[in-house]
Amino acid sequence: MGGLTQGPAEAGDPAGTVLPLAVLLQGGASPAAAWRHLAGTGDAVAVRVAERQDGGATLVEAIARESDAGEAAWGDVAAAWAVAETVGAPLADTLRSVAASLRDAGELRDDVAVALAEPLASARLMMWLPLLGVVVGVGLGMDPLGVLFTTPVGIACLVGGLGLTLAARAWTRRLVRAAQPAPGTPGMHEELLAVALSGGVSIRRAREVLAACAEWSGAASRTTGESQRVLDLSRAAGVPAVELLRASAAHARHRARTDGRTRGAKLGTRLLLPMAVCTLPAFLLLGVAPLLLSVLTSTPIPAFAAPAGP
Repeated sequence: MGGLTQGPAEAGDPAGTVLPLAVLLQGGASPAAAWRHLAGTGDAVAVRVAERQDGGATLVEAIARESDAGEAAWGDVAAAWAVAETVGAPLADTLRSVAASLRDAGELRDDVAVALAEPLASARLMMWLPLLGVVVGVGLGMDPLGVLFTTPVGIACLVGGLGLTLAARAWTRRLVRAAQPAPGTPGMHEELLAVALSGGVSIRRAREVLAACAEWSGAASRTTGESQRVLDLSRAAGVPAVELLRASAAHARHRARTDGRTRGAKLGTRLLLPMAVCTLPAFLLLGVAPLLLSVLTSTPIPAFAAPAGP
């Protein structure tokens, strides 16, 4: 019951709501009562789910509608709930397994965010480097802005520098997007299939039940090569597939977490490319070149200066 003594779950943390629900259900509360008890603690998701039930929605529909708010994991929770009710699997155990999956997925996102924080901060700082060159020039009493906006060479530097700056931003964003974890919860299909099989149904029936939940969770009907491999292993070895599927789901989450950390570590090196190819040349065009042009236009060059009088 320790999970019930915590404060309300944070927004965007489905595991913080699902785990107390599992504890309440295991303690003997009915599903509807469990949601209402949790709503009484101030959990925002539980409050909305209870309100939808009062409005006539089924419990699964009330849960699934939470995914409309942008947290797709609630679709997986609704699918797991529906699968457990359909096949007669223990609902409390199902929710504990789903909560563990969602918590691992949340830790994956947190790990990636931490790994990306330093290289992203460096990239954002470097984006201001061209502007810093202009500010330094003004501080030295020169007129780099006048050069950039009034002379043909300065205008060319301005256009080239801005173009390179925009290119650096687009390139950096693409690298950051590539380093983000894939949407969804790794191993969720295997987790849902394990829930269905834990109810004692056949593999064919389990897949039919998952397919019926596709409207809430894309992972429910997305048969993976890994799940088929586990089922083949189970059949060949003559052992139950439930634990093998859950082990496979846990391994998928572990692998995704390791891959996320690796991508975050590599991003720091890859961000050097847009810095070297775009940001530094933009600094030269917008910061250094105007200063040189300002000096050349304001200081006579001895070789071209008028000869002194007799």
